[in-house]
Amino acid sequence: MSLRALKLIAVVLMIIGVPGVEAQRPDKIPRIGYLVISPLADPPSAERAAFLDGLRELGYIAGRNILVEYRSAAWNRELLPDLAAELIALKVDVIVAVPGTVDAARNATKTIPIIVPSLTDPVEEGLVTSLARPGGNITGPGWSTGELTGKRLELFKEAIPKLSRVAFLWTPTSQGSQRQWQEAQSAARKLRVTLQSLEVRDPSDVPKAFSAMTQKRPEALITVASALTTAYRPIIIEFAAKQRIPTMFALKADVEAGGLISYAPSLTDTFRRAARYVDRVLKGANPGDLPIEDPTRFELVINLKTAKALGLTIPKTLLLQADQVIE
Repeated sequence: MSLRALKLIAVVLMIIGVPGVEAQRPDKIPRIGYLVISPLADPPSAERAAFLDGLRELGYIAGRNILVEYRSAAWNRELLPDLAAELIALKVDVIVAVPGTVDAARNATKTIPIIVPSLTDPVEEGLVTSLARPGGNITGPGWSTGELTGKRLELFKEAIPKLSRVAFLWTPTSQGSQRQWQEAQSAARKLRVTLQSLEVRDPSDVPKAFSAMTQKRPEALITVASALTTAYRPIIIEFAAKQRIPTMFALKADVEAGGLISYAPSLTDTFRRAARYVDRVLKGANPGDLPIEDPTRFELVINLKTAKALGLTIPKTLLLQADQVIE
């Protein structure tokens, strides 16, 4: 058979779609699964926009040379296993598991690479073997937690020098929360601050926590980031405003929504860095060999409008440290 005839047969096979031919095409578009517990916003949230920007910087344009399959639980955690299974069925090349969805993704696959923006205490949580060499199929940029809890308490004390009683709203089952609680206790002893632990494991615990604060009013409130506390962000902020309780959060978005102060690694920077992990995996890297990097940018955000409503005067020394002041 002539070379020309062989080429013609190859073209015909490509057209009619012989099994296995498509999988061998060098120009096959990679597919990313994006699993998130919060509702998908349009336009995208700052974090998702940062991830897409990170991909764009690396030459990936969603819908052109890469496909992104979104699956959102819209705050319904029970949907996550089925949503993760859908992504597996689609044979995605990599899954981006936004915090709050990691367990569902991990339970769904041990082979497809999982990139987690802002991995929190992954060794302690048993997600990876070590930060330098994660092993398995999970990796991503790191997110400091425990040590920052003490720093947040210090900043609160700087903002309100006479602070002595602080409520600590947290979800014990959330990734990294136990470590944050331990660090908060250690910092509180040094700062001579009494902590009031308020555990919220499910939605029914939120009004109970509010009732506890109403009966024994704290001088301030620290809220630890979790899927539950993020979902209830507007209600927590509204309650604190009505009760005139100053608040400290872990996320910039909480302060933009009316909280008083936040201090944390830049979440948008972390999501942008997650795109680099996706790129390396798509180029053949083993996720178990990709080190979990420490955060590189931290943000102190202060809402002066909220401070004025509470009758608080934030010291100038603290304002000078702020990366963003909302007025």
